[in-house]
Amino acid sequence: MRFNEKEMVSLSRQPSEMAAELGMRGPKKGDVVKRRLVKLIVNFLFYFRIDEEEPVGALLLEQCRVEKEDNLTFSIAFLDEAERKYVFECGSEEQCKEWIDSIIKASYEFMRRNLIYYRTEIHRLTGKDPLEQYGISDETRFQVSNGQQLKPRDTSSL
Repeated sequence: MRFNEKEMVSLSRQPSEMAAELGMRGPKKGDVVKRRLVKLIVNFLFYFRIDEEEPVGALLLEQCRVEKEDNLTFSIAFLDEAERKYVFECGSEEQCKEWIDSIIKASYEFMRRNLIYYRTEIHRLTGKDPLEQYGISDETRFQVSNGQQLKPRDTSSL
């Protein structure tokens, strides 16, 4: 996927949902753990060298799986390239759980599924479509496909 570099740098300077120095190992064989400042901004995970302002890289947190490796470690692997796995080392088990939870909730798909679920529940309880007042109730992206019943997701697949 291509991104405008200036826009990505600008986005990386926005306030983050989470930020911490974590150990990080990239997807290449032989990569070693390096300390990085990791920032979660919207659905991007930016990583920086500790004393630099521009990111070394960014991960778009869509179509990926977040997995707990052990008490202090989690990984992110992309569904279309399972071998491309990034590993992050946290300072505590609690911090690891917080990162996993925040990353899962950062994906567009997670938010879309929750919007559809709560839209359906509000419609069931009130008889009114809460999106109708915004003129977006017929948009395909807010529809449930094949009559599925959706529930809020809290799984590790994004």
